[in-house]
Amino acid sequence: MSDHAIRSELGQFLKSRRNALTPAAVGLPEDGTHRRVPGLRREEVAQLASISVQYYTRVEQGRLSASAPVLTVLAEVLRLADDQRNYLFGLAGRSNALPRRADQQKIRPQTRRLLDALEFPAIILGRRMDILAWNPLAAALLTDFSQIPAKQRNYARLVFSDSEMRSRYANWESVAPECVAFLRMEAAQTPNDPRLSELVGELSINDAHFRRWWAAHNVASQTSGIKKIRHPLVGELILDWETLTVTTDPSQQLVVWSAEPGTPSHEGLTFLASWAAQEDQQSHSRPPLSGLFFSEPGLAEDNET
Repeated sequence: MSDHAIRSELGQFLKSRRNALTPAAVGLPEDGTHRRVPGLRREEVAQLASISVQYYTRVEQGRLSASAPVLTVLAEVLRLADDQRNYLFGLAGRSNALPRRADQQKIRPQTRRLLDALEFPAIILGRRMDILAWNPLAAALLTDFSQIPAKQRNYARLVFSDSEMRSRYANWESVAPECVAFLRMEAAQTPNDPRLSELVGELSINDAHFRRWWAAHNVASQTSGIKKIRHPLVGELILDWETLTVTTDPSQQLVVWSAEPGTPSHEGLTFLASWAAQEDQQSHSRPPLSGLFFSEPGLAEDNET
């Protein structure tokens, strides 16, 4: 991504945050005049930030790079959350970033053993939300990842494009925007990642929801929450999910779904685990590994960046 493109992206983000605020939200009185645009005017942002209107206009139009002190003030004026602030400074600080080296995303044996040992559905995500590994229960819960070509195994892509996985999420309207917001964060951190640009372009072309949410410039890195799953075998499941960062490679995240013991959702997961274990044993000619769950072999090695 060129310097101009990054400045333009930063300006569009500032504009989206400006449009999301009202004068009352920042302590300005309503003047009673008709507003041609939603949110704050550029003049009001400049006034609150103690900078000239001309300076702010050039920053928002992508014609000028703002200094760190100015960005700090703008983040306060626009009421940016921590994730939004990180996104803003990530864009501003990476205008000279080099293209990412095309190395493989490999999972350490120790991380794979941890995945193998989990009794809950779990997957390991890499850069761009690429799915690097999973256990059988995760495949039974969401979709059969082994039937998807390695270079297509991307969580965001499947949430938008895989009909089976999309139908499983009863709260898809909240799950899908979370994916878009996460990809927005990644775009600021790695603006020169060609595969991320390719993914965003593909989803923008194929899905109107993605286009609208991407244009909204919402950014977030949510690491926990609740997912509602509609499963054809066990019915509705209400699951907690947690994301754990792999400390030896912070680009990899272990995502685990669980249910509170004694609940119908926990009973449903237990039944699904038994079914998945039987299916897994029948589909493999080799003896099963010790324990009930184990990850699908050979994925990370053929999934290049």
